[in-house]
Amino acid sequence: MGKLSDLLALARERAQQMSLPYAGALTPAEAYEVWQLAPGARLVDVRTRAEWDWVGRVPDAVEIEWLTYPGSKPNPSFLAQLKREVDPEALVMFLCRSGGRSDQAARVALEAGYLEAYNVLEGFEGDKDAQGHRNRVGGWRYAGLPWQQG
Repeated sequence: MGKLSDLLALARERAQQMSLPYAGALTPAEAYEVWQLAPGARLVDVRTRAEWDWVGRVPDAVEIEWLTYPGSKPNPSFLAQLKREVDPEALVMFLCRSGGRSDQAARVALEAGYLEAYNVLEGFEGDKDAQGHRNRVGGWRYAGLPWQQG
């Protein structure tokens, strides 16, 4: 369990440095490794249905919209869906496009009793490069982690 505890310690340290209230913050590669190593760990993709369909999906991730599509309104069923899909005792990591919505989801999950909530920094697509394009600076896809076209 050394590798897992080292990754989680790094994530907790990063969260403290960033003044985050939830358990920790992981890079995509770290999150994937934690997902493989931690029994019962769940990855929750909080992007929209359109993003899953048109940009790509992470195999075996739990998909719960944070903002609904179309309209970008907060999903009123987010917590109910999370509680139905993910045990509050589980280690849960939240993923979005670039790390913003997943940060919000991790905060709400913590308030709802998910004490092992983590944000996946950089998200699925990462930040925009100098030309305004994603998938070239950080992110799940850029790291070469498993994904499939929607």
